[in-house]
Amino acid sequence: MRGFGNVDTWVFDLDNTLYPHHLLWQQVDDRIRSYVAEFLKVTHDEAFRVQKDYYKRYGTTMRGLMTEHGLNPDDYLDYVHQIDHSPLTPNPALGHAIEQLPGRKLILTNGTTKHADAVLRQLQIHHHFEDVFDIIAAELEPKPSRITYERFLARHTVDPAKAAMFEDLARNLEVPHALGMTTVLVVPEGQREVFREDWELEGRGEPHVDHVTDDLSGFLKRLRD
Repeated sequence: MRGFGNVDTWVFDLDNTLYPHHLLWQQVDDRIRSYVAEFLKVTHDEAFRVQKDYYKRYGTTMRGLMTEHGLNPDDYLDYVHQIDHSPLTPNPALGHAIEQLPGRKLILTNGTTKHADAVLRQLQIHHHFEDVFDIIAAELEPKPSRITYERFLARHTVDPAKAAMFEDLARNLEVPHALGMTTVLVVPEGQREVFREDWELEGRGEPHVDHVTDDLSGFLKRLRD
């Protein structure tokens, strides 16, 4: 199991890692389903099936629609992230814990920078992060694709042997671990309120998961105690 003694770069996923995704998830999920139904001219039930199938197989529903149906990603991204972020409230404990970490702090998300900025500002932790590496920066190739992590590391000149990655999906930690990063699986409260398939909840016992926590603020605080 890898530790944090030499970590100087702290990399965080966004949704369901820095906040419980059930606070915003239903809005995003509904908009994805509506978009799929309209785009493919299918019922909402069929759109739901396609949405979840593509998410599992391609990393995001968007990537599946691009690959199989020639989707314009700009339209999709604009539509699905038009949500109300007000359910999120400031999290000073998390902000303080992040502030105390030595070194750089970065976001690596399959969402957009606009969405990430809105989330970080609602949580009032935006000023702790150097930058957001989003799906556009990843050239529309989502996690868990290896090339996405390689592009991230290259853009920000990150040494993976001195970096830690925090994620809510174990499969998204497999490549970071292989690249040399210390990996942390975040399992926040509210998982049961979110429709999550069995495969999304698997993997916490896999060798590519170094640490597991259901309390990110407390976990980060203990690293500095």
